[in-house]
Amino acid sequence: MYATTNFKTKKAFKEAVASGKKVELFAPGLGSPKTNGIEFVEGPHYPAAHTWYAKVLMVDGVVAEVAL
Repeated sequence: MYATTNFKTKKAFKEAVASGKKVELFAPGLGSPKTNGIEFVEGPHYPAAHTWYAKVLMVDGVVAEVAL
């Protein structure tokens, strides 16, 4: 899963979620992110090497909390 915004760092991703920005996820290829529940995110987007990973809580299709 990726965030719709291509965050270059996990810190930037966490700050956006903490500030209340509406961060949504997408799956490149088959499948789609859960609307509610736990998901796992990686970044930055392909073709760049993934340098961060996060476990998130989804609520109504939006990232509500970054757990790790």
